[in-house]
Amino acid sequence: MTRTLTVGIASYEDMKARTMAIARGEHRPRKGEPTVWFPSLESLAKVLSARNQALLELIAERKPSSLGELETISGRAKSNLSRTLRTMERYGLVELTRDNQRRLIPRVPYSRIKLDMPLVSQKAVA
Repeated sequence: MTRTLTVGIASYEDMKARTMAIARGEHRPRKGEPTVWFPSLESLAKVLSARNQALLELIAERKPSSLGELETISGRAKSNLSRTLRTMERYGLVELTRDNQRRLIPRVPYSRIKLDMPLVSQKAVA
């Protein structure tokens, strides 16, 4: 089954205004709106670098049973993997769970990403 994560690009100020509008009941998120937000296209590109995309693909294909196993099959240091995976987890790109022996197990819940990004600011078109 294909699952798609919709991500958006919004400044901190725009995200704060959106969050406040939702809290006040002035905005109700519609189906298909981004559920994950990046502050810039550059930050998205950094998290989804070619190296990190390869890591996501490796996790999805090989389904490692622990961070240690992922370290072995990826050739990346555990400290680097842990930091990278925690960042990806914050954006919903990876899910990290623990098994009954407290080993950290990475999983990739999505197979696609859809980007929702304005080309021009709302002020420019008003």
